[in-house]
Amino acid sequence: MFTYNTKGTCSRQIIFDVDGENRIHNVKFIGGCSGNLQGIARLIEGKTLEEVSTALKGIKCRNNTSCPDQLASAALAYLDREAKEPRS
Repeated sequence: MFTYNTKGTCSRQIIFDVDGENRIHNVKFIGGCSGNLQGIARLIEGKTLEEVSTALKGIKCRNNTSCPDQLASAALAYLDREAKEPRS
């Protein structure tokens, strides 16, 4: 499980799992607009982290970011962490 603390959005955290093929699963947003965020979570289920970051990066709402944009940042943060500390 990976936890990302969001910045500039109504949601406070994004939690998700990643499988061995870098596919995202079980996305949960803490806070934010529940229905919209559940919809986003279902739409990206099983997509690669790269697909998620490409599709959602740069979507703006308030504070020059959005929950989808923060999810893209979370995906990139996960990939960056894995590049520095690969899974055993």
